[in-house]
Amino acid sequence: MSKKNKNERSSVVYSTNPSFSFESGDDQVEETLAPGQQNLRVYLEKKGRGGKSVSVVKAFVGSSEDLELLGKTLKSKCGVGGSVKDGEVIIQGDQRDKLVLTLSQMGYNVKKAGG
Repeated sequence: MSKKNKNERSSVVYSTNPSFSFESGDDQVEETLAPGQQNLRVYLEKKGRGGKSVSVVKAFVGSSEDLELLGKTLKSKCGVGGSVKDGEVIIQGDQRDKLVLTLSQMGYNVKKAGG
């Protein structure tokens, strides 16, 4: 089990109480910050992708539904494919300039980062 997937429940092994129910406290829905409060970074990555380059938008703070919507918008603006995984928007190819322009027009604080 990775460290980021660990929770308090991992310490409970077995309970003989038939009415026991574990309450995790993780029922909070993460609120999406306004675009002006977001500080997004756009990276170019090649590692682990068979030599192909992809543009990755990181540091989005918000719900997964809002991230999916942002990913769909960015894919349509760039005219390429991509996906949303692990809190990041992955866009095929070197689309950093288009992404920075599109995100800044949408009101996000965005910078190119990395190589």
